[in-house]
Parts: sequence; structure tokens; C-alpha cells
Amino acid sequence: QVELVESGGGLVQAGGSLRLSCAASGSISSLNVMAWYRQAPGSQRELVAVTTTDGTTHYQDSVKGRFTVSRDNAKNTMYLQMNSLKPEDTAVYYCASNHVIQIVAGKPVFDSWGQGTQVTVSS
Repeated sequence: QVELVESGGGLVQAGGSLRLSCAASGSISSLNVMAWYRQAPGSQRELVAVTTTDGTTHYQDSVKGRFTVSRDNAKNTMYLQMNSLKPEDTAVYYCASNHVIQIVAGKPVFDSWGQGTQVTVSS
């Protein structure tokens, strides 16, 4: 496991942009899969974006074309660039990682999680 720390959240108007960062305590080059999740009040946590070491990325349909996930192995950091933000993007955003790709009951499994960063989009 690695320690993950998110940053970059805040309050932004609809249509604005934010870039979230997820800094790892160690090298992320060995983390085969990293992801961003979010959880809005009263809602289940949902997967937003996933990136793997071979450069593959996947996005939740609602953020496709607006969000971009990337990794900088030299800085041991994963990013989530969020553009054209909408009020429905308001949530606590978490990053997660795993050294291996594990799927259980059709869902990816992660063994390290950050503490979350709040993103609030005003209308």
C-alpha cells in the first residue's frame, strides 16, 4: 500500500475548471492502476476515471470529454483535469490505487485510498 494525498479541490462556478492532484508516498510506476472516485452527499461512491500503466484510460459517461486523467511518474502524482464543470459534479473526490488490476463482482478493487478533497460547483 501507498499513502495517497489529494489536493486541488475548491469552489468554482459552473463552466469553470479545476485540477485535482493525488500525490503518492512512493513511486507510482509500480501502481498498475490508479483511479478517481467521487461521492456526493446521500449518494453512493462512483468511479470517475481510471488510468493504468500502459496508458489506458476509462471515464464515467457523464464526464467524458470534460475530464482528463493523467499520471506523472517523475512526480509520483496522478491528476484529474476537470473542465466545463457542472453543479452535479459537486462531491468529495478520492484517489485510489492498486499494484495489480483486480476485479471482484465486476468492480475494480483498490488497496490504497486518499482522504478526499471537496469540489463544489455553484450554478
